[in-house]
Amino acid sequence: MRGEPDPAEVAAALQVSIGLFVRRLRRTPVPGALTPPEMSALTRLDRIGPITPSALAKTEQITPQAMGATLGALEQQGLVERRPDPEDGRRAVMSLTEAGRQVVRDKRSVRTQQLAKALSDGFTREELEVLMAAAPLIERLGDSL
Repeated sequence: MRGEPDPAEVAAALQVSIGLFVRRLRRTPVPGALTPPEMSALTRLDRIGPITPSALAKTEQITPQAMGATLGALEQQGLVERRPDPEDGRRAVMSLTEAGRQVVRDKRSVRTQQLAKALSDGFTREELEVLMAAAPLIERLGDSL
């Protein structure tokens, strides 16, 4: 008979499995020349909407200087735009342009197709149901770190 799951054992198993998943996913080529930090910033802006650069840096757990460089590169490419913060005109708020939204959609589409093929080739219906049920829990875990 199994007892209660040990949080430390669950944490260790998740760290190994998610780490492997992320490393393999990052190594799988996707058309486009954006760096991982640029794509991460675009994806976050797509999910949470307009945000100050400093708040985005905090969310992404990087320095404001690194985020400034990333956003500057994205702005030069026309993927994000800077507007005055409506609550404090001394600050800027960053948001995606339509071109930025399209980049996120295109990359998600390619990644989704890659993952869907791997899932359909190697997983049973029951395993797919377990993965689907786990997805929101993994996202919540990530948000709580």
